[in-house]
Amino acid sequence: MEKNGKKIVIGVIGSDCHAVGNKIIHHVLESNGFEVINIGVLSPQSDFINAAKETNADAIIVSSLYGHGELDCEGMRNKCKEAGLGDIFLYVGGNIVVGKQEWEAVESRFKEMGFNRVYKPGTSIETTLKDIKIDLGM
Repeated sequence: MEKNGKKIVIGVIGSDCHAVGNKIIHHVLESNGFEVINIGVLSPQSDFINAAKETNADAIIVSSLYGHGELDCEGMRNKCKEAGLGDIFLYVGGNIVVGKQEWEAVESRFKEMGFNRVYKPGTSIETTLKDIKIDLGM
C-alpha cells in the first residue's frame, strides 16, 4: 500500500486492556496508507500526546471499551495545547461512558472536552476513516 503521508497515533486509554478493536483500527488505517503509531493498551494520556509530538502526527484516536473513557479523557485537549499540539485532531470511540446514557449528551460532553469526533459503541472504522479523510483534507 502506498503511504499517504499522514500519521495517526492510536491506542486504548486508561486501565483498559481491550486489544482486538485496536488491532482492527491499526490494520484498516495502515491498509489505507496511513502511518500508524500504535501505543497499545493501558495507555495514559501522556503516552498519546508524547507519541504524537515525537512523530509530528496529524491525529490521535483514543479507544476505550471498559466504560471509563470520560474520566480517562478529561483534560486531554488542554494537555495537547500545552505540548504544542493544540490543533491536532482528536477522535474518541467505543464504550466511553458508564451505563446507558443518552448519546447526544455523551457526544456533547466529549466535544466540550475538545474532541473533534466522538463515536458511539459499534461505529465501524470505515465511518471513522471517512471522517479522518475529510478532516485531514484528503
